Amino acid sequence: MRAGQEAENPVRITHAMAWSRPGVVLATLTLTIAAAAAQDARRPMTVDDSLDMVNVSNGLMSPDGRWVFYSRSDLNWKDNKRESKYFMVPAEGGEPFEYIGKEGGNNFQFSPDGKYLTFTRSVENKNQLFWMRTAGGEAIPLTTHDTAVSQYVWAADSTAIFFRANDKRPEAEQKAIDAKDDAILVDEGPNGQEASYWSSLWRFDIASKVATRITSEQFIIGDFDPSPDGKRVVFVARQSNRRNDADKNELYIVTVADTLTTRLTDNGAPEGGVSWAPDGRVFLYTAADDRQWMNRNPKIYLMNPNTREHLLVSGEYEGGISNAVWTPDSRHVLFNGQQGTDTHLFRMNVETGVFEQLTKMPGTFNAQSYSRDRSRLVYSFSDFDTPADLWSSSVEPWEPVRLTDANPGFEQKIALAPMRVVTWKSTDGTEIEGLLHLPVGYVEGARVPLMLNIHGGPAGVFRNSFQASAHIYAGLGYASLSPNVRGSSGYTDRLREGNTVARADGIGVGDYQDLMTGVDALVAQGIADPDRLALRGWSYGGILGGWTITQTNRFKAASIGAGVYDWTSEYGPGFNNDVRLWHIGGTPWDNPEGYRRQSALTHVANITTPTLLLHGMSDTTDTEQQSMMFFTAIKDIGKAPVRYIRFPREPHGFREPRHQRTRDIEEIRWMQQHVLGVEWTPWTRAEETKKESGGFR
Repeated sequence: MRAGQEAENPVRITHAMAWSRPGVVLATLTLTIAAAAAQDARRPMTVDDSLDMVNVSNGLMSPDGRWVFYSRSDLNWKDNKRESKYFMVPAEGGEPFEYIGKEGGNNFQFSPDGKYLTFTRSVENKNQLFWMRTAGGEAIPLTTHDTAVSQYVWAADSTAIFFRANDKRPEAEQKAIDAKDDAILVDEGPNGQEASYWSSLWRFDIASKVATRITSEQFIIGDFDPSPDGKRVVFVARQSNRRNDADKNELYIVTVADTLTTRLTDNGAPEGGVSWAPDGRVFLYTAADDRQWMNRNPKIYLMNPNTREHLLVSGEYEGGISNAVWTPDSRHVLFNGQQGTDTHLFRMNVETGVFEQLTKMPGTFNAQSYSRDRSRLVYSFSDFDTPADLWSSSVEPWEPVRLTDANPGFEQKIALAPMRVVTWKSTDGTEIEGLLHLPVGYVEGARVPLMLNIHGGPAGVFRNSFQASAHIYAGLGYASLSPNVRGSSGYTDRLREGNTVARADGIGVGDYQDLMTGVDALVAQGIADPDRLALRGWSYGGILGGWTITQTNRFKAASIGAGVYDWTSEYGPGFNNDVRLWHIGGTPWDNPEGYRRQSALTHVANITTPTLLLHGMSDTTDTEQQSMMFFTAIKDIGKAPVRYIRFPREPHGFREPRHQRTRDIEEIRWMQQHVLGVEWTPWTRAEETKKESGGFR
């Protein structure tokens, strides 16, 4: 810490909160509450509690607003997987009932007239469309398509379904593949690094049960939406499948009757999220920019498909945008808007660009589905001490009704960490915001071990939502700081671009200072013990975490997972558009010094921090060899203890519960040994703890 920094850089608490759920009065969080919690019957949270938690998601409101369909995911520890069940519940609240049998499905939608629920289900290893009456009955197959049906959208009048499917390979080619003559010609035709094939749009007529192909060009098709009259379909597509060329995505429109396809855009900016206005005059789409691929928050644009004129309508809004839907009058759009650590429901007038915030509760709000008239919705809500559940409400007035209680007894049995949203000034004066979770039973003025969490992305973000790891570490006596460093999404475009070479010095420079000034501020406040600091991160969190331990020896332990530590060797196997365009600039052959300078492997000889490395062996986002290189270098240099755990079958985000438990248990064991100097004994888990009513005992 620089001399005088304690006076220059205090943590400022922007709000302290103990919001438990929508509709409950916001209360001021006090440390006396946390102290009392430590003395009551509640116990600290464990890794097994996190694994046992029931998740509810995929809330889908019936068009008339009377019913909500949703999925529930439970842990099956014995079989090392999570299992989903599907339920229906009255939108006004009531007893949920199981709606679909064990065969399950995916991609659930109500028909616009509300008579049917449709979904995809695998038949002979190919997804096909199924439907069943909303009044109940058996699921019946709709399609027997030659290839798997992926995304689909109902026509507004319920007479047809538009779907996307890969084209059928020529017979000789398919026969060769079946015989294992399946060499991949990388980046040729529809292939990227993996084998793929062109895709097309189809119209399935409900009455005749006949599917008609409506696109004929060789496309890789993304989002699409049929016009309200069903005569045209706007879609996103590209004609190459290289891993790093999402900027080749353009907007197209096809006329259903004659399959005439017209290109609407020709730029270097990827578009998505297409949706027609109910009156059919324009459609909206989302993009960070309308000219080039920019590292900015998404914006809402409107386009007239007849003139190809487009207009930015969300220019006055700063923050993240998701799930934008039209209101029936074609004048307004509802969307989930993230601003800082909170997410709310917003409504925007597309004629004026004026927007209004409709919800006020601090936390993470996620509108999942609306009634057809947009008067009601189903949403999930979570905050720092409230796991997500589903709720419904009218849009105006706001009258929330709780629909699920996924983890009954959780708040009564588990002692949770209090949380503060804090801000501080980085070295260049940039204001940085973060979440500070305090240990269970924290006493004001006590210095405690500090866990520095580093988010992924780089354009990830820490939200005011339930973060199990923070509560687990709080039960072990740690405070956790989760900073939204420059580059984070959901703030301003200026902050999002703060780790680009166009605005600053790229990754590992300003964002590293943002981390360290946050730690310094908590040390200055008398909260963090400077002799008991640790860090953890995954994906870009692993990347920036690996960089951090090459720049400072202040941390007693580090756990870094799924990271990249040498940008040159990752240029071909992994994603490079972000480092090439924004975060380093150029390529390894025209900017070799930049790629070398900003790689942690270049500075690996500086590491004295005991380091745990974690990586899935099937990770294609950040390739697994990166961790093997970093591990080998640290071990050969011999200045720091190092351990590397490789996980078979796991992609970038782990899927198998037993691997998830090993990852988390071994990380805690590492931290306890090197931060606190103790040999920690993990919790014991029974072989089968599956609970139908939640995993808390």
